[in-house]
Amino acid sequence: MTQAKPRFATFEEYLSYSSEMEGRFQLINGELIELPPESRFNSTIAVYILLALIKAGISIELIHPGKCEVQVPILNLGDAANRFPDLVTLREEHLDLTRRRLTITLDMPPPRLVVEVVNPGKTNRDRDYINKRAQYAAIAVDEYWIIDPKAQTVLVLELTDEDYKEVGQLHGSDSVISITFPELALTAQQIFQTEI
Repeated sequence: MTQAKPRFATFEEYLSYSSEMEGRFQLINGELIELPPESRFNSTIAVYILLALIKAGISIELIHPGKCEVQVPILNLGDAANRFPDLVTLREEHLDLTRRRLTITLDMPPPRLVVEVVNPGKTNRDRDYINKRAQYAAIAVDEYWIIDPKAQTVLVLELTDEDYKEVGQLHGSDSVISITFPELALTAQQIFQTEI
């Protein structure tokens, strides 16, 4: 017997239903699409950045690699209504707001920092450089990093008004300049050395 896939008219319906599910799912056009496990390399980069943020004095309970769900507005047909960034840095007020579920909804303050590691392929590049960039700007995430292993670059973007401006496209021994976390001591080269 074939079981019908659930459809959701609202994000709230999805949240109620998905609280019982295991795994990570994106909500696209009212349907659940299961996300594959993250690559070891992407996970390693996220953990490396987590450790650098802790070393810079950021509380570990505010840093979440790969598990924090972020509700985003649907700006284009086919956009997901939620994202699972490779790394999210929360605000202090999120600690109470996410006690039951590690999901940042549109009615909450946005995360301070979102980091995405680009997977190979044009579709993945477009998703991180165009779609997610626009969605994170729309919810006013202060800072967005796009880490591109193929190009060996770290693109740091800062929200100004309603769009991101480029703080720097960093590579090699360039220091990662974080407006949100100026105490961070990290180079692009250190991030990509995790590939070994």
